[in-house]
Amino acid sequence: MLQRKLQVLLVDFLKQENAVSHHTWEFQTSSPVFRRGQVFHLRLVLNQPLQSYHELKLEFSTGPNPSIAKHTLVVLDPRTPSDHYNWQATLQNESGKEVTVAVTSTPNAILGKYQLHVKTGKHILKSEENILYLLFNPWCKEDTVFMPDEDERKEYILNDTGCHYVGVARSIKYKPWNFGQFEKNVLDCCISLLTESSLKPTDRRDPVLVCRAMSAMMSFEKGQGVLIGNWTGDYQGGTAPYKWTGSAPILQQYYSTKQAVRFGQCWVFAGILTTVLRALGIPARSVTAFDSAHDTEKNLTVDTYVNENGEKITNMSRDSVWNFHVWTDAWMKRPDLPKGYDGWQAVDATPQERSQGVFCCGPSPLTAIRKGDIFIVYDTRFVFSEVNGDRLIWLVKMVNGQEELHIISLETTSIGKNISTKAVGQDRRRDITYEYKYPEGSSEERQVMDHAFLLLSSEREHRRPVKENFLHMSVQSDDVLLGNPVNFTVILKRKTAALQNVNISGSFELQLYTGKKVAKLCDLNKTSQIQGQVSEVTLTLDSKTYINSLAILDDEPVIRGFIIAEIVESKEIMASEVFTSFQYPEFSIELPNTGRVGQLLVCNCIFRNTLAIPLTDVKFSLESLGISSPQTTDHGTVQPGETIQSQIKCTPIKTGPKKFIVKLSSKQVKEINAQKIVLITK
Repeated sequence: MLQRKLQVLLVDFLKQENAVSHHTWEFQTSSPVFRRGQVFHLRLVLNQPLQSYHELKLEFSTGPNPSIAKHTLVVLDPRTPSDHYNWQATLQNESGKEVTVAVTSTPNAILGKYQLHVKTGKHILKSEENILYLLFNPWCKEDTVFMPDEDERKEYILNDTGCHYVGVARSIKYKPWNFGQFEKNVLDCCISLLTESSLKPTDRRDPVLVCRAMSAMMSFEKGQGVLIGNWTGDYQGGTAPYKWTGSAPILQQYYSTKQAVRFGQCWVFAGILTTVLRALGIPARSVTAFDSAHDTEKNLTVDTYVNENGEKITNMSRDSVWNFHVWTDAWMKRPDLPKGYDGWQAVDATPQERSQGVFCCGPSPLTAIRKGDIFIVYDTRFVFSEVNGDRLIWLVKMVNGQEELHIISLETTSIGKNISTKAVGQDRRRDITYEYKYPEGSSEERQVMDHAFLLLSSEREHRRPVKENFLHMSVQSDDVLLGNPVNFTVILKRKTAALQNVNISGSFELQLYTGKKVAKLCDLNKTSQIQGQVSEVTLTLDSKTYINSLAILDDEPVIRGFIIAEIVESKEIMASEVFTSFQYPEFSIELPNTGRVGQLLVCNCIFRNTLAIPLTDVKFSLESLGISSPQTTDHGTVQPGETIQSQIKCTPIKTGPKKFIVKLSSKQVKEINAQKIVLITK
């Protein structure tokens, strides 16, 4: 009797509970998603019951020209056990013409998009529908991204909302951010980025190389990359960076158009990189360092040159200090390094300096940064300087037509303050400065700096200026409501309590958070008599000096003051820098605690303008991963003292606890945020 040839008519990937699949079914993608080292099940519909003499093989392939030798082709016989180091496939159930096969990939399998072919003799079932995505697995102990704590996995893999921290070191502001890694086309975009990157398929096994490649792919260069950076203040032809509140719209736009999105700054780059890493299965968190250095000379010091009025000399000051800088930490083992460098790694997607010829940074182990092991790969020297460099302030004086340089300040504690991330499971800030460095001023911190300079084979050329009488100077300024005058209090500490005269010179400018000057505001000069070992002198900046300049700045404004104090009798000079950001009136929102899919949800917003100036082009906007698109209402001009109310309507489309972010913006006030979590049910 002639035997009929076995054929596979249909292949189904069986859906598993989230507890088993580690939430891969939450991804809104047409392809099934699995984590490596995790079992998944296939249902095969055959043209006849499976017999012992039938040939049945599963072929999983990834990348171009797949081959077994390159580990890009996996061939499995579900009735023949594989060795321990390979993928496994076993028959789970046979019922007539249907069989169920359990497949388990290896914990070090190549990441990305796989094509499944089912081979029965000479017949091969090929279908574009038989595509699967394979991700890293932080639930698997054998995976190099394994994270043992379940609460941390929920935060750093599964949480699709969060925040960045921005502002200045003594006035930290919370900026909500929707990471949205499960949203439509986001994972598809991430898988596509793996293919577009310079990674070889076998490199996609390694989270170190994947992080590095994704860091490079976030910024646009040489015709590829997701996002174009822009720090000019002119955002025509694109979206002003401060207007973004989530990663998904950026990644979705890039995926659909294959054109770089305009525009981003550091928190936007960090936001999309955090989303991409979480989507791919690498635990990731957004991190902010305040007073973060950009050491272009890579000598572990930040040099600032000022003239006698306290104005920065830009053509000499190539290094810079950003009010804040946001990057991403990623969690992984580092088998490529000596023991002791596993855990959190700093990865920066903001295009600042080239690393091995490409704009990317990291991953750099936090342990190496803390120890000052600046030559541990990748880019540890650069990140170390960002959080722990010493700062030199040089006074450039003209003497007989020649420039003379004098160090007027050597600051060892001013770089890398209040390093912050969102706390696990809570909407509050967690300070992780201790993970990056020892306490400022401690003997351990100075020893680390000495160690880093020793590795550079570099002596520290400069020492703190010796002062006979002038011990210390600092400047304090409280944040004020926009439109009010700003007071700067100069605090002088001396060895003597004798009566002396002091000349105070202050130069004030409006700048971006990166330290880039936008507009010169004014110079303030004052001569005072001081007595006592601690004295205070106040400089007041009238609101008229800055209000008109705000119109030219399509960014969050920062006032920089550089103050020079000179004791007339001793000619001793000291200097200090101060940054001031503005406080804004809050607004209230009224949202129900619960809502239902498909039923109208109404948000009431109430705002009173307590500022001394009118606000123009006022808008309310509402965003959430629980609704299909953002909603906006316009309110024109709101006068001082005026109260407005706004009603925003939306219709939820997804169940679960969803964070609703409401934002107020205007020409003068870029953003004020309010938020609430609403439980959406069917």
